[in-house]
Amino acid sequence: MKKKILGFFTIICLAFTHVSAQETVKVMFYNLLNYPLEEAVPNRIDDLSYILNDYQPDLFLVCELNNITGAMDVLNTVKSAVNSNFEMATYVSNTSDDNFGDQNDLQNLLYYDSTKFTIEEEIIVPTYLRDFNVYRIQLNTINQATDPIEIYVIICHLKASSGTFNAQKRFEMVQDLETYLDTLPTDTNVLLGGDLNVYTNSEGAFQTLISSANSITFVDPANRIGSWHNNPNYVDVFTQSTRTQNGLGGSTGGFDDRFDFILTSENMTSTADVTYVPNSYQVYGNNGLISCWNKSINSSDCETTGSQFSYELRNALHNFSDHLPVTVSLETDATFLSNEAVELLSGMQLETTIINQNLTLNIDHFDLYNERLNIYNNLGQNVKTFLMNSDSKQHFNVSDLQNGLYYLKVSNIPSNPIKFIIAN
Repeated sequence: MKKKILGFFTIICLAFTHVSAQETVKVMFYNLLNYPLEEAVPNRIDDLSYILNDYQPDLFLVCELNNITGAMDVLNTVKSAVNSNFEMATYVSNTSDDNFGDQNDLQNLLYYDSTKFTIEEEIIVPTYLRDFNVYRIQLNTINQATDPIEIYVIICHLKASSGTFNAQKRFEMVQDLETYLDTLPTDTNVLLGGDLNVYTNSEGAFQTLISSANSITFVDPANRIGSWHNNPNYVDVFTQSTRTQNGLGGSTGGFDDRFDFILTSENMTSTADVTYVPNSYQVYGNNGLISCWNKSINSSDCETTGSQFSYELRNALHNFSDHLPVTVSLETDATFLSNEAVELLSGMQLETTIINQNLTLNIDHFDLYNERLNIYNNLGQNVKTFLMNSDSKQHFNVSDLQNGLYYLKVSNIPSNPIKFIIAN
């Protein structure tokens, strides 16, 4: 009998050991409502801090950033509200041609926990209006050199407004994205976060994203596909508008649309090495109450006894943006490097960040010796590669590179990219 009991507890322990080996990644996408130029609500960055502190994302995807000042504000906020290891991708102004008004102050950007992720490549997919910003990121796992896990993170903001013309323009933008996605292997892990501005699943833009004819087929992890606009049956996935009051900036129509999404490639729901956690899709701050339909998100009609999201959180969301964030969780059986290991392998410093002809590196860790040193431009393109040696001070000639912002990254080493400027 004792042997049976011992065997039972051994199985239980093994089961819990297996469960604890899984790593979880929390993802948030958020439309920041013209940050920081929209100033109708004073000090709204404090509301963002409250929101981020409450959710604690590992990946923070945003749209409607206006400028580099706003980008740095958000970075400093996420560093203080979540953790100091957060970094941001390269801030790049919209490159797409815009013939319908000034949209070039609405940028997308990725913020990430640098102990868990490294950006391997930054790609821009232009459209007639706004860019798709694509980030190829790698998980900082203990086996990343031999078994790397990558995710392509796409952030987008499609054409706004109702009507046939605007729906057609959204469709054309997605077609441009699909042209790029068709160059990727079919088993690529792809996560898309965006303000799609679609009013129903029948729109060409959305149907194209979920089409099985594509190289990458997206799925709605919430499994709530339908005719969303002003339909209270879909109130649980509504993201806009958080407001009914005029004078705050943004839309004031009350809670009646599903514009904001996180979609995953089909393989990430089952077979990928990093997968969607079932039932983790949430519109953050949405308690799923039909009584909230066409109300402001901080209304008492949007909460009841036992609701998950408090008035304090919903009021912060109401003040910061006319959209709600969307969140999902991902999981992998791989194991992240410890924070200490990531910090240890970051032992590389530039002697100066303003470079003329020669780049000089000070190396203080042996794991960096004899590795490949990659230089990327501000579009994420690898423009030069050097083989390092085992000297503590190493020199590299970069006189053939044009003036501009560049990044250093060592192959197979989970260190953060180092920025430098060439100015001749």
